[in-house]
Amino acid sequence: MSDLLEELLEARRAGRPCALATVAATTGSVPRHPGARMLVHADGSISGTIGGGKFESLVIAEALECLRQRQPVLKTWPLREDKPDSFGAICGGEVTVLIEPHVPAQSMFLVGGGHCAQAIAKLAAECGFHVTAADDRDDVLSQCAAAHVRLTVPAPECIGARDWNASEAVVIVSRHYDIDREALAAALRKGGMGYVGMIGSRRKVLQVYDRLKADGFTAAQLAGVHAPLGLDIGADSPAEIAVSVVAEVLMVLRGKPGTPLRLAP
Repeated sequence: MSDLLEELLEARRAGRPCALATVAATTGSVPRHPGARMLVHADGSISGTIGGGKFESLVIAEALECLRQRQPVLKTWPLREDKPDSFGAICGGEVTVLIEPHVPAQSMFLVGGGHCAQAIAKLAAECGFHVTAADDRDDVLSQCAAAHVRLTVPAPECIGARDWNASEAVVIVSRHYDIDREALAAALRKGGMGYVGMIGSRRKVLQVYDRLKADGFTAAQLAGVHAPLGLDIGADSPAEIAVSVVAEVLMVLRGKPGTPLRLAP
């Protein structure tokens, strides 16, 4: 397997969006021939090349738009001056490029690796989420087998270092009040994710909120947190809690009301 395709697979495993641009067809004089590939990352950086120059910069721009639209594109660029859409290239031919966006499905970042996190990770992965779990206990985290990525880095550090988007959820289900509070503070500071939820009793949630307010967080910021997280289905076991949590995350990320689908007779 080529290094470029290995890099693509690694990006997919890590949940990093990228687009693969492949020269699909050519006519006349061109810088690269069919099969040449370039990987375009969400920050505009690239690996590989399909010809360089102005032509390549136009393909990069098109690839970034494909990532935003989440749709593949097959497009032809003229590399000669006699075309109305020419951009000044004088090679003499034409290049058709297939651009395929590789955008991870909805993502879930789990703070914690215990029984509830393991059950949530399993169900979320089965529902198509790209799941990352963070816990400082290697032995516990190793049991969270359904997570695509497992991290022993402190959760606040992971949350603060990542650029979030509206298709991502932060689900805080760690073993300790302080870990949950610090992770929630990091999520509120960073922002950008479509869902933030924290497990716990009503008493615990209010205590966390009081501490965060004392640290300068506003009621408006806290109002966006789903805590205690999950839908009220009387969940008790880790598996039932997972159903409650994943259902709420899907409801929020997809903008649905979560009402029953039953029809009146």
